[in-house]
Amino acid sequence: MPLHIEKVSHSYGAVEALKDIDLDIADGETVALIGPSGCGKSTLLGIIGGLLQPVAGQVSLSGPPPADSLNPFTYIFQDFALLPWRSVAANVALALEHRRLGAAECRERVAAALALTGLSEFAAAYPKQLSGGMRQRVGIARALVVRPAVLLLDEPLSALDAQTRELLMEDLLAIWAREKSTRVYVTHNLEEAARLADRVVVLSRRPGRIREVLQIDVPVAERIRPEHAALLIDVHRRLWSLIRDEAATAEREILDV
Repeated sequence: MPLHIEKVSHSYGAVEALKDIDLDIADGETVALIGPSGCGKSTLLGIIGGLLQPVAGQVSLSGPPPADSLNPFTYIFQDFALLPWRSVAANVALALEHRRLGAAECRERVAAALALTGLSEFAAAYPKQLSGGMRQRVGIARALVVRPAVLLLDEPLSALDAQTRELLMEDLLAIWAREKSTRVYVTHNLEEAARLADRVVVLSRRPGRIREVLQIDVPVAERIRPEHAALLIDVHRRLWSLIRDEAATAEREILDV
C-alpha cells in the first residue's frame, strides 16, 4: 500500500528528534532510512508503525489494506524475541493467536510463511537448535504470517555475522519478489541499503531532516550481477560522503557521555 508521511516532527522533552519529515512511499517499494547515530531513524519507524504519536504531522495509507492482511503494519527487529519453549511453527503461529481465524486457516498461514522463508523442514525444531540466521528467519516468518500491508524493519541483520547477513539479504530479496508489501528498512549498514532499497533516504543529525533521497535505478534483483558492482560501490561512496562528517560528530558526542 502507498504510505504517506506528512510534516512529521517529534521531540523527547527539549530534544528535537525529527523535524518536518515529508515522504511518499509507493506500493511495493522498499525505502531504506540511514543517517548518523541519533538522527531519528528508529523514532520515525516507530511513528510510522503507530508505536509513537508525533508531536506534529501524520502518517497515512492510501486505501484499505488487502483483504487477507491482519495487521496493516508489522515489525521485524534485530532481536529475534522467540519463545524458547515453543517450536518454530508455534513461534510463527503466536502472531495469529487471539485472531478470529479457524484452525485450518491458521495452519495454512503458518505453512505458507514457513515455506516462504525456507523453514518448512524446521517446523518442529526449537530456537536453541537454530543458528542466529535461522532464528531471524523465524522472526521474519512470524511477521509475514499476518500478511502486512507495510513491513517495518529495524536493523534486522545487525546482530548477524557477515556471511549470515549476506545470506539473509539474498533471502529477503527472494521473499520480497513473491510478497507485495511496502517496506521501510532502517539500517546503519550502507551496503544493506544499497543492495536492498529502491530508494535510500538520508537523514541529517538531530533534529533529523531529510537531507537527500537517492534513487537506485538498477532493479534490486539484478544488483548482485558483476556488471553492477561499480554501481553499488558508487552508491556506497555517495551515501558515506553524505553522512561521514555528521557520523563522526555523533560518535564523539556518544563517547563524551
